[in-house]
Formats: sequence, C-alpha cells, structure tokens
Amino acid sequence: MFYQPEQRDHGLAFDPFKAIVAPRPIGWISSRDSEGRTNLAPYSFFNAISANPHMVMFSSTGWKDSVANIAATGEFVCNLATWDLRDAMNESSAALPHERSEFDATGLKTAPSTLVKPPRVADAVAALECKLLKQEELVALNGRSAGHWLTFGEVVGIHIDARVITDGRFDTAKARTIARCGYMDYAVVESVFAMERPG
Repeated sequence: MFYQPEQRDHGLAFDPFKAIVAPRPIGWISSRDSEGRTNLAPYSFFNAISANPHMVMFSSTGWKDSVANIAATGEFVCNLATWDLRDAMNESSAALPHERSEFDATGLKTAPSTLVKPPRVADAVAALECKLLKQEELVALNGRSAGHWLTFGEVVGIHIDARVITDGRFDTAKARTIARCGYMDYAVVESVFAMERPG
C-alpha cells in the first residue's frame, strides 16, 4: 500500500505513522515554573541528538506546561521511564491544572538535582539534568504552523543508579527501559544484542 499523509487515504482504522516510527524513547520531563511549582510529563517524540556535547530534544503538541516552564527558567530533567515506573509515567500524562503537580497526583517522590532546580523522579534509575539551548515552533511545507514546539537542551549532569551498571556499562535490559510504539502500545527492553561496525 501507499498513502499520502496529508490526504489521509491509508484506508486503515488508524494512521500507522507512529507505529512505523517505533519504538520511540520516552522523555519523562520534569520542570519548574518561575514560582517553583513542579511539573512532570512524558513525551514520546524525544531523543538524544548529539554525543559531544550531550544534547537531547523533545517535541510537544502545543505550548504545554513543560514547554512554558522551560522557556521561563531554562532548565529541565529527563527521567528514564522504565517498566517498574510505567503506571506512574502513564498517570503523569493526565491533563492537570497548572498549579497541581504530577508528582503529587502520582505519589512519585522527588529527589534534588545537582546543577538545575527542577527535581528528579527519585525512583528513576537514570536522569539527565539539562539546560535549555533553544525552542522553536515547527512549520509544515505549506507554511502553516504544525502546532508543535521543539525544545533542545544540553545535558549538564547525569544521575545513574549503580544497580543498572554491569561490567562498566549502563545495562538497558537490566533497567527495563520502556518505549512508546503506535496506538496505545509500548515496548520494554528485556534483551539486547551487539554488532560490530565494519572497519
């Protein structure tokens, strides 16, 4: 089959795009507004974009609290979403009033960050402290706003729980990192394999 996304002529019950571009890492973003109120939200359009220096990005549909908080303070944390935290991660995606913290709503404990003010998810086995590089609105080929905002950050500090280090490496399978697939589907990393690049 072939279809053109703009025409939505795929003939399927649901658009398969997000199922094709999967699994996608989940950026579980904690932030604070200028008055110190915390926010926690998962974003499935998230990824690392540079290793030197370490940089990440996430895309938000609309100017949500995370985007607004980061614009105001210039800081955020990417908490690793894992199998053990899957329910809390999902609960933190609920639309809450700005003044209500997802940490309180989910019962998740916070842990202080070292170089930025937003707290970390205390039970997350890894977290990336980030400083804002830039934010920009996505614009489609036809020139209209896509309604999405990109946030780029540089990682200035990394927290890792020693339990997920194996032979000097971060053990993704031991952490049981989860990822977003299409529809309401998720994946969990339970095994990995290695391949050497050609010389």
